Amino acid sequence: MKWLLLGSIALYLFGGQKRALFCAALAAELVYLALQGVAAGRLPLVGPHHTLVFFSASLGLMALPFSRADALRRSQLFSWGAGFLAALFALLALPFPPMAMPLPPILKTLWFELHVALAFFAYALFGIGALLGVLFLSGRERAYLDLQYRACLVGFSFFSASMVAGGIWGYYAWGTYWLWTPKELWTSILWLFYSLYLHLRLKGARWDGPVAWGGIVGFGVTLFTYLGVSILMKSSHSF
Repeated sequence: MKWLLLGSIALYLFGGQKRALFCAALAAELVYLALQGVAAGRLPLVGPHHTLVFFSASLGLMALPFSRADALRRSQLFSWGAGFLAALFALLALPFPPMAMPLPPILKTLWFELHVALAFFAYALFGIGALLGVLFLSGRERAYLDLQYRACLVGFSFFSASMVAGGIWGYYAWGTYWLWTPKELWTSILWLFYSLYLHLRLKGARWDGPVAWGGIVGFGVTLFTYLGVSILMKSSHSF
């Protein structure tokens, strides 16, 4: 099955040339995830391999509606950037073996799956927002900043819903909605960061530069929340 993932990586890297190649890359990756889910008997949302591939697929999925925007149809840079990000995280998944073991009882709940899936959709939208921030800073085209705001606003909504689902799952798993583990602490920091970003956007055109940079820095905070905490800190949350 790994050939599907390798094929999707190659197609993502050339997806900036034609939309069809980008869609084929996403389709191959989704088929790979589906086959992994069937083999494991659950949604592939546990372990570094599956979560990195799910993140990559989320980036591809969330990039599609933005690629149809008028401002982005005139340039291939967005498609190239989105394809590069999706390929990068799929490539990072390759060294890790898929976790095919059954879920422990603590994870056998719809709230866990909803919590993780919504979080990765939010992470992907924050990544799209960062890419749009780079495009704005390189060309100062206002439409890119407006699209960045939309991406981050929808991502923030997904992330807020993910936190609610995670709290409900935590209550069933540990008897409390919040434990203040390193992962939960950085989740709070990430949520507060994008709350600040969304408010900063309302201050007018003179703040356009800081807003664009905020979307870029926010994706860095996102990656640390997802990968940095899992690698560098001990927590009940890992990948």
